[in-house]
Amino acid sequence: MTAETTTSASPDAPGTRRAITVLGAGHIGFAIAVLLQQHASEYEVLVLDRDPARLAEVAALGVSTRVSTDDASLQAAIHGRFAVLNALPFRRAVPVATLCAAEGVHYFDLTEDVASTQAVRALAPTARSVLMPQCGLAPGFIGIVGNDLAQRFDALDSLRMRVGALPRFPQGALRYNLTWSTEGLINEYCNPCEAIVEGERTTVPALEGLETFVLDGVEYEAFNTSGGLGTLTETLAGRARQVDYQSIRYPGHNAIIKLLLNDLRLRERRDLLKDILETAIPTTQQDVIVVFATATGQKGGRLVQESYSAHIVGTQVAGHTLSAIQLTTAAGICTVLDLVAQGRLPQQGFVGQESVRLEDFLGNRFGAAFAAAEERVP
Repeated sequence: MTAETTTSASPDAPGTRRAITVLGAGHIGFAIAVLLQQHASEYEVLVLDRDPARLAEVAALGVSTRVSTDDASLQAAIHGRFAVLNALPFRRAVPVATLCAAEGVHYFDLTEDVASTQAVRALAPTARSVLMPQCGLAPGFIGIVGNDLAQRFDALDSLRMRVGALPRFPQGALRYNLTWSTEGLINEYCNPCEAIVEGERTTVPALEGLETFVLDGVEYEAFNTSGGLGTLTETLAGRARQVDYQSIRYPGHNAIIKLLLNDLRLRERRDLLKDILETAIPTTQQDVIVVFATATGQKGGRLVQESYSAHIVGTQVAGHTLSAIQLTTAAGICTVLDLVAQGRLPQQGFVGQESVRLEDFLGNRFGAAFAAAEERVP
């Protein structure tokens, strides 16, 4: 484990080496460290985790690390930093954001949990720093894409967003591998889903709205899941008839998940469901991210449709193999950090993903991971 660096430049001084604390040394925390370490002249990174073995892998990158097992050590690692990037489970979002707001430190996270995001937002009116949750793939990048599509119309009718983190070589009846947080996945499958239906903000049940489609010759299914829209329903309220988000899976997945959650009542025993999924479904580094968004509306007096799609696979970064979900999630949060550091986003208060211009995101050195894979369909 490398010796940690605890000194940092003034958080708001331009042109300085920014002191960043990354919370969590799991798959995503490791990927964040890999990306930021490529710009060590601009970002001084400290990674915290309770697991010394995980920290050892991060330390091998030349990144400073620290074991943290309590709130006191966490607060010490936040004090005086430019920003905190939270890659911990969603239930840690509010406590960490609260500490960051009190310290005047910029806060970014990856949570898909709607209640956590609302609680973080409630801290914003008195915050001296940026509070920006939901900075990953979905929620995160897909909200930036959706808002960009929405702005292209004189009058927007519908906006439909689809994202899948899928195995490239699916096996078994579920045709699925674990590629990220199991707790987050269960959240998406069990919690209500925000949407705009017939012009009204509402919630719809997870796992419903099943549809099938073919994209680039591959058949998929998609269905409602929670959290992917971020704050888009609020942003587009009164401007669209239909706005929704669905997760993409291979055909047959939805029916089996409904059997587990509803018929076997495992939605009432989420800890048991987590154990079952992690015991029975292998993880994989061989994944693909599928992004597909379509919008319809009036433009120049005509009803038109515009779409955005991308397929992203893993890659090597500085000699380290990052899966597609690692790459896209880490790139998402690093991009918005970079844009805040460059003064291209608001410098305090709650910042939704819609504040980020798609052009700025894709033009960023971290956002380039998405730009290389995008396919715009006019």
